[in-house]
Amino acid sequence: MRTPERSVELTQVTEWEGGRVRKVQDSLAAEEPLEIRVGGVSLTVTMRTPGNDLELAAGFLLTEGIIQSPEQIAGLRAKAPENGLRSNVVEVELKDSEFDPDELRRNFYAASSCGICGKASINAIRVRGLRQPDTGFRVEPEMLCRLPQALRSEQEVFSRTGGLHAAALFDGEGQLVALREDIGRHNAVDKIAGWAVLERKLPLSQHVMLVSGRGGFEIVQKALAAGIPVLASVSAPSSLAVKLARELGLTLVGFLRGRRFVIYSGEYRCLPAGHAD
Repeated sequence: MRTPERSVELTQVTEWEGGRVRKVQDSLAAEEPLEIRVGGVSLTVTMRTPGNDLELAAGFLLTEGIIQSPEQIAGLRAKAPENGLRSNVVEVELKDSEFDPDELRRNFYAASSCGICGKASINAIRVRGLRQPDTGFRVEPEMLCRLPQALRSEQEVFSRTGGLHAAALFDGEGQLVALREDIGRHNAVDKIAGWAVLERKLPLSQHVMLVSGRGGFEIVQKALAAGIPVLASVSAPSSLAVKLARELGLTLVGFLRGRRFVIYSGEYRCLPAGHAD
């Protein structure tokens, strides 16, 4: 994969190693704000790694329930630079949408510290009309075990900076379909969802998503919005993520490392018949 423009910045640092001190050049994961405007109204500002900004905006609109299909996007563009400075703004025009900026602006469940109880959060998701992903999709356990290495081998920016999360989309045979990196794990997932929106590939009902880090509530929510039936992470899910996955029928896998993983929900999709209790 080609590293997106502006996703890495170089800097001079001082390295200490075994008593030896030297000046070296280091690579940093870039972090800049991105403002998403809908109909000229500022909807949100998110800190992200530059690159695939249109995908990020489209994915955010989908996974936050502002749109339900690609056809609702009438226009999507990055605002042109002004006075030689990059704008970090994506402008969106919608059609056939009930978007109300006063009601929706910043009304997003983006952190576990938001103070909203689990029951209220899941009720809000249910109101949005998210449905159970494809119940006929199955994957082999051995295939799941191959995914972390496949993800890591394609993380170009991570390999240079050590500072990014990734979301990778695989087909049922374990072939990599798309991978996006970002300083925010939820942004990486939104970029994958936005890729599917812009490529007219929704729902992603025959795919597996693997995310670096933990599988939090917002990651499960976004996977469901994209129609993904199997979500795996290399670390642990949160309690609310497990509750949401179980209620809406998502297969949720955690601690996917080596030849071991833990299934928190929907084990029938990745265990042979007769082994799923």
